[in-house]
Amino acid sequence: MTYASHRTTAADASSVPAASVAGLDFLKRLADGSQPAAPFAKETDIWIVEAEPGRVRFAALPSKRFYNPLGTVHGGWISTLLDSAMGCAVHSLLAAGQAYTTVDMTVSFVRPVLEKTGKLTCEGKIIHAGGRIATAEGRVWDEAGTLIAHGSETCLVMTAPATKS
Repeated sequence: MTYASHRTTAADASSVPAASVAGLDFLKRLADGSQPAAPFAKETDIWIVEAEPGRVRFAALPSKRFYNPLGTVHGGWISTLLDSAMGCAVHSLLAAGQAYTTVDMTVSFVRPVLEKTGKLTCEGKIIHAGGRIATAEGRVWDEAGTLIAHGSETCLVMTAPATKS
């Protein structure tokens, strides 16, 4: 399964700016395909599959195109998966008109990832949600339930910047 095969979003699906609706509503639209995902999701084979207040789950498919020179999936790809899940856990609690950005992230890699590892699952959960700072934790595991990596991050919560038309 790849991102493209997972997504059945129609080409004419209506896109909503992320900060124009409550975070959880936006993330649920991404998960059900009614909100087109950013091109980034297709390029990285990382997609959101569940969202609830303070918790999100992503799926991801490692492949050789993400390999580093040593022949394993680059840690940056795994970090991207964790950052997506942990950041979206924060996003799930935001009101319309709010935005966030990651200010700090720590990742611990427990074992290497190869293409043959198969589909990965990553869950992000809120640790603390304040008015300006939110923290989240995340875990990545394979289909057998084996831990691959884990991390934590701090996000700055802010008023969403105005967008130009």
